[in-house]
Amino acid sequence: MKYIIGVDIGTTSTKSIAFDLDGNVISKQNILYPIYNPEPSWSEQSPVEMLNAVVESIKGVVSDNNTKGNELLGISFSSAMHSVIAMDKDGKPLTDCIIWADTRSKDYADKIKTSIEGHEIYMRTGTPIHPMSPLCKLCWLRDNMPDIFNKTYKFISIKEYVFFKFFGEYIVDHSIASATGLFDIYDLKWNKTALDLVGITEDKLSIPVSTTYSIKGLNKEYATYMNISIDTPFVVGASDGCLANLGANAIKKGDAAVTIGTSGAIRIISDKAKNDESERIFSYILSEEHYVLGGPVNNGGIVFRWFRDNFSPLELEAAKKLNIDTYEIMTDEAAKVAPGSDGLIFLPYLLGERAPHWDAYSKGVYFGINIKHKREHFLRALLEGVIYGVYSVGKALQETTGEIDTIYATGGFVRSELWVQMLADVFNKKVVIAESYESSCLGAAVLGMKSLGIINKVEEVEKLVPISKTFEPDAKNHKAYMKNFAVYERLYGKLKDEFYNISLIQEEN
Repeated sequence: MKYIIGVDIGTTSTKSIAFDLDGNVISKQNILYPIYNPEPSWSEQSPVEMLNAVVESIKGVVSDNNTKGNELLGISFSSAMHSVIAMDKDGKPLTDCIIWADTRSKDYADKIKTSIEGHEIYMRTGTPIHPMSPLCKLCWLRDNMPDIFNKTYKFISIKEYVFFKFFGEYIVDHSIASATGLFDIYDLKWNKTALDLVGITEDKLSIPVSTTYSIKGLNKEYATYMNISIDTPFVVGASDGCLANLGANAIKKGDAAVTIGTSGAIRIISDKAKNDESERIFSYILSEEHYVLGGPVNNGGIVFRWFRDNFSPLELEAAKKLNIDTYEIMTDEAAKVAPGSDGLIFLPYLLGERAPHWDAYSKGVYFGINIKHKREHFLRALLEGVIYGVYSVGKALQETTGEIDTIYATGGFVRSELWVQMLADVFNKKVVIAESYESSCLGAAVLGMKSLGIINKVEEVEKLVPISKTFEPDAKNHKAYMKNFAVYERLYGKLKDEFYNISLIQEEN
């Protein structure tokens, strides 16, 4: 049997999955690593720990009994976006990996966003101005860590770090580059206006390459440890968001992919970049013929986890005794409440928000509490609030790109039928779930197959993604949700200034 490995370097773990050429999962490995928060607004990870997770997960898949004796055709990569690592001339990290959730550069983002120059950069790079963006992170490093900034040989992402360690070269795929705020998505080169703003030249960044670019000559030490040939082709691949669409088969006109894991996103694929004059959505590259348009939300499953860890001790204990998932108990509680949570509304901005507001200062809010509301109301309102956040991005996306017909759901939230039905009802659209939840890994594998000549075009993914379940919208529920959503949407505008004020107070403390 011949197989290909898709590797997804994610926020909380790295997954490596071996697929046969029909898209079936043969073997998988998932290696976790922590997020470090040395300061309240800082979110970092160790490049060494992340590299080790990549190595161990690949080694685990290759050594699995299901893959032994079979032929590995290549390894292709997906990766989280927006990370920054400063590297010295000897190839050693000067900083940890500053990830998308880091908001230390919010003052820089505010200043750039309100400038004419900032709007020009957005319109050429497709990356909204926000603290997640390496553009803003580098401005912060320049002014707050000048010794490190001036000593840096290359500013790179986590995937670039892995490829440098494996092959000794600094390369970056067009997809990851297009999420930096530094890369011109029309000319496919580093944008001079953005580089001048930061105060660097393009030699401080990696060489941009196509997402189907492959490389051989793996470092012998790593090859021996992972038990693979040094001539195994490594395909650089693309970003996790772009590949989630590909792996979910959400690639036709009218298709959208909604992913809710730790965070969330809604995306469509277009044959051209389309930026929004209001700067609400992103426009990233999947390939020279495919652009992924959409927007991410900071607050997905991590909000549910926050509620579980802080307000659900009885559920945690019960789940442990019954050997079931705590979330299953919690969603059963939420299901007791009718759609709309009897007028209780939750703004889920616990980690600030990206699309459509791009406001790092925004905060979580429960609104409309009355004496009749019980714990299950708060649970259901929380789940609804996450979906409202995705829907608000979906509205902006449809205004820019056209109507969405079908939603392909991916990510951990698809394990909850209640949550997926909520998505169908809020959007008033059909929602389908593929048999495999691992859309970013499968997307990486499909891009790898295209690179290696196994398939002729990425659209052939349709043959590899059977549908396991379809959810039809309920018109009555949609009507109830839209009443709440109208209030939800107005609340942000009314509270925006107060979010900023309370952030200042919290920072003082």
